Amino acid sequence: MNETVIAIPAGPGKQSELQTTLFRPNGPGPFPLLIINHGKESGEPRKQPRERFIYMATAFVKRGYAVLVPMRRGFAGSTGAYADHGCNMTANGYAQASDVQDAIEFARRQRWADPERIVVAGQSYGGLAAIALGTRAVPGVRGLINFAGGLRDDGERCDWRAQLVQAFGNYGAANKIPSLWMYGVNDSLFGPELVARMHSAFERAGGSARLVEFGAFKRDAHGMAASRDGARIWWRETERFLEQIGMPTRETVAVADAPSVPRTDFARVDDIAAVPYLSENGRAAYREYLHKLTPRAFAVSPSGAWCWAEEGEDPHARALAACARSSGQTCQLYSVDDYVVWQGVADDKLAVSASSATGGAGSGSL
Repeated sequence: MNETVIAIPAGPGKQSELQTTLFRPNGPGPFPLLIINHGKESGEPRKQPRERFIYMATAFVKRGYAVLVPMRRGFAGSTGAYADHGCNMTANGYAQASDVQDAIEFARRQRWADPERIVVAGQSYGGLAAIALGTRAVPGVRGLINFAGGLRDDGERCDWRAQLVQAFGNYGAANKIPSLWMYGVNDSLFGPELVARMHSAFERAGGSARLVEFGAFKRDAHGMAASRDGARIWWRETERFLEQIGMPTRETVAVADAPSVPRTDFARVDDIAAVPYLSENGRAAYREYLHKLTPRAFAVSPSGAWCWAEEGEDPHARALAACARSSGQTCQLYSVDDYVVWQGVADDKLAVSASSATGGAGSGSL
């Protein structure tokens, strides 16, 4: 995947830098380009981690694409201020689209990128930004893919649903680039009724967009684009769209699978009593973990700390990191997905009582 992290100049006077993940095949290129735009988690944007969209990026690199995932101004390691226009969803989308356009202009000057074959995708807030970008005749951009696009604002006096409908209507009136929209029926933020209103407003105003409404995806379709299992939902429709806009769809690049954690014969994954170090509270947490979504991982510490992580990117690393924060010492993976990977030797003297056990928390990706 040749993953690197680069800085892209952005904003007024190009005085800010966007922390951007770049994936690309071997060789000099030029490669067709996919730009993936992230959503917004709750809380301070600066604390949001760098997004990679590794599963989607892998699917496109296999088809010969370079992939850019820019963190917009004010997010993660990007400099500059986060642009917040409150309940004005139209203005919010336009502000984020400016950073996306800066990333495109940068990429078109690079030797490894084909300046005339570009697709822009976005998830959640990134989807709103992608459709806002479509109001501009951006050189080289042939199509937009909107994965569960929108923005929610629960502030007082903000009718964010009506504002979203108005925003998509505004974007439709000035639309210049065709788009594909994908939303699931169990999306926790943007349900079918709201999606129908947004799409109708966009098309009534003159926009060109094909809406694909798929069924339920796991517990929440909002995270489908970043899920390991999401490609079975989005690739078929994406392939059809890419063919329509003259972009490649055939696999041409061999990408090695990510290294897996080896299975051991320590115990069955559902043998709760075999998990080392845990108190009764910890064993209850492991029982709960067995019902979590894959990919997933469960980590333990000799202190009795534990943590599980499910879905999203790299649950192994997320579980280990959260466990280490809870325990103050190194943790080990006990199980991954549906099998045990434990390679340590538990010392019964290190087991802790229920009153002193440290709890862990699951984490997902929306």
